[in-house]
Amino acid sequence: MNFTESEEQSALRAAVAELGAAYGYSYYTRQARSGGRLTELWQQAAGLGFLGVNLPEEFGGGGAGMYELSIVLEELAAAGSGLLMMVVSPAICGTIIARFGTQEQKQEWLPKLASGSSIMAFGITEPDAGSNSHKLSTVATRDGDTWVLNGRKIYISGVDEAEAVLIVGRTADARTGRLRPALFVVPVGTPGFAFEPLEMDIVMPERQYLLYLDDVRLPATALIGDEGAALQQLFAGLNPERIMASAMAVGSARYALNRAVGYARERTVWSVPIGAHQGLAHPLAQVKIELELARLMMQKAATLYDAGDDMGAGEAANMAKYAAAEASVRTVDQAIQVLGGSSMTADFGLAAMLANVRTTRIAPVSREMILNFVAQYSLGLPKSY
Repeated sequence: MNFTESEEQSALRAAVAELGAAYGYSYYTRQARSGGRLTELWQQAAGLGFLGVNLPEEFGGGGAGMYELSIVLEELAAAGSGLLMMVVSPAICGTIIARFGTQEQKQEWLPKLASGSSIMAFGITEPDAGSNSHKLSTVATRDGDTWVLNGRKIYISGVDEAEAVLIVGRTADARTGRLRPALFVVPVGTPGFAFEPLEMDIVMPERQYLLYLDDVRLPATALIGDEGAALQQLFAGLNPERIMASAMAVGSARYALNRAVGYARERTVWSVPIGAHQGLAHPLAQVKIELELARLMMQKAATLYDAGDDMGAGEAANMAKYAAAEASVRTVDQAIQVLGGSSMTADFGLAAMLANVRTTRIAPVSREMILNFVAQYSLGLPKSY
């Protein structure tokens, strides 16, 4: 077990940090408040090879792993300009296609995802089923050599930026008639596929959408991998999702902590910097410890995943996401307390960031479902749902 990053990983971290510093939180909030996107940052990160660092070299990727991709997102978020679609396009969709797609599917999609020239969104959550893949009502029915897909999806990020959406649906087992999960690539322009924006109350450049799939006819090649192994394929994509969500949360918390520490060093009241007072210094030290613990679990999860230990990575990824969400919320909240009224100004932007990091407690999986997972799989307690 080695807690020291390699020279290549350290160099990657430094290069991404330099890129993030060129954009920063002011760019992020300016684009978010004006209805813009993070297109310039996305394209520059893609041009430097950062977005596809986890994808196979033979398809234009960097040939590294989730550890390296999490470095990219963590450092961008630490600069105040995290790219949410990295969680979705290269991490979830790219990973699933790279591991389970046919050679033709890999050739079609991976070079575009690795280069950042194409974005693929991910659709699992439904209005009634949430993320429960066993209760999804989106159903695909065979019709000769094609599939016909019907259903609804909600809270789907970045559909307006995407070329296609990887939809989690269900197919009927020919032997039992029971429904089981299946994954389909649905190009955004496919007849019967429609989407509308959801009005959200958070300041983010990535928009959320409600999807309608009404008799969406897809070729047989739209099905990713083996129809019978889709649950395994789905979980193989959800572990990277949790690792990357942790990276986003850890990076955002680092940004807030750095702003708070810088302010506490410089802001002087009663002839001494406010950071000299234990009432402020100790809470900052506490969240620093919690943040580093969450980061270690995230790195463990990424290391296990890259080593091929899916079950071990699943436990660690869920724990990392839980820890990173809790640490990021507490860190941003404490940073606001240190800055006082200044935290509410646009110059610092921490009030808006608090709402954003708060979403990590509920998405992409709620902390309650993570606790259910840990209780059942890690502790061996009876299933509660």
